[in-house]
Amino acid sequence: MIPNKVDVAGIEYTVEEVDTVIIDGSTSYAGSCNYASSEIQLLSSLTKAKKEQTFIHELLHACYNEAGFDEQDEDVINRVGIVLYQVLKRNKLYFG
Repeated sequence: MIPNKVDVAGIEYTVEEVDTVIIDGSTSYAGSCNYASSEIQLLSSLTKAKKEQTFIHELLHACYNEAGFDEQDEDVINRVGIVLYQVLKRNKLYFG
């Protein structure tokens, strides 16, 4: 389940599904993480699994940002996000 809000290092990020994700005028994205507005957007038309994977990807961007990493390598975020999603899902990890 993707939450409506997520706390990252004390900063509350809102999570919303949108019809179009726009980054720098381009609409070819599945998700985005806006640090200034503390907002994660996910493309509503994605499958459930792809939406969850995209959420983890954008959540990693938020984590890196709140940890002080101004420069983020998109390839690293992609790779770690895919593996982290699989580990969390396969092992039914939830620490509620």
